[in-house]
Amino acid sequence: MKKIALMLLFSIAGAYAQTEPIKFTAKIVNRNSDSLIVRSQKVNKVIKGDAKGNFTDSFTADAGFFQFSDGTEQTNLYLKPGYDLTMIVDGKKFDETLTYKGKGEKENNFLAKMAVDNEALGKKLETTSDQLTQFKLINELLAKLDAGLQDKTLDEGFRTSLGQQIAGQRKQMEAMAAQAEKSSKLKGLASASFDYENAKGGKTKLEDLRGKYVYVDVWATWCGPCRQQIPFLKQIEEKYHGKNIEFVSISIDKATDHDKWKKMVTDQALGGTQLFADKDWSSTFVQSYGINSIPRFILIGPDGKIVDADAKRPSDPALQAELDNLLK
Repeated sequence: MKKIALMLLFSIAGAYAQTEPIKFTAKIVNRNSDSLIVRSQKVNKVIKGDAKGNFTDSFTADAGFFQFSDGTEQTNLYLKPGYDLTMIVDGKKFDETLTYKGKGEKENNFLAKMAVDNEALGKKLETTSDQLTQFKLINELLAKLDAGLQDKTLDEGFRTSLGQQIAGQRKQMEAMAAQAEKSSKLKGLASASFDYENAKGGKTKLEDLRGKYVYVDVWATWCGPCRQQIPFLKQIEEKYHGKNIEFVSISIDKATDHDKWKKMVTDQALGGTQLFADKDWSSTFVQSYGINSIPRFILIGPDGKIVDADAKRPSDPALQAELDNLLK
């Protein structure tokens, strides 16, 4: 299963006291294991099955979202005291066959349908590299989910919690779409320059690299997602070594973390051109691109004009396809 399109957290609602037990049953053909796990932040229930693939147990817990796993597949559940819920599924065709019966079926069938729609969205997203189109597709699904939550026969706690998460993601998508649209308008314009300290000594400015493509990574030592991209960036640098492209990493660490930056560059043998911005987030180059989150990647042409103000990440295979085309 691919659940890559929507990043809903399914946090525990905790709006109801543990006055009644929750009964959960699963009827599974082609089961993947002899036990199931239903867990939340406070619950970790292991349910053993019989020889016919039937699993059943009762437990007490507050109302909220739970994660279900059979060791191979996983999905989200919504449970609350008094629910008597039965899952019916083929373990080999999990998403396609997943249905629920009993008290709580409506909320959980909603989640099952959402998972199928999310997987279909993931496949659509893989067919386009245009960010604005991607955001539009995601927002269409969010709107569909929001419309479904207007059904007042759904549990109020379920509607409220999931609705808040959808609203939060829509706000995030709107901000990202606005940034993508702003970045698209920068294409073809002359890039702002930089003139920053080089870890190898002296300073390096954009004009020093004129005549080459410049792939810029704006990052910081404290940024986890930035560090995750480092191995991929090293691979890209190695593949295009000797080509007409320069890889420039600009740290926006605060001045107080200058030594930490220098040590990380040395300890991790970071390649390319390693620069330290003069005023972290307020540096002119950073401000000119409207950067408010990192990592951020920028591709500049040999003439100093912007090719892509929000370029693909090193971990994205589409980046290599783009560079192959530019550097052929």
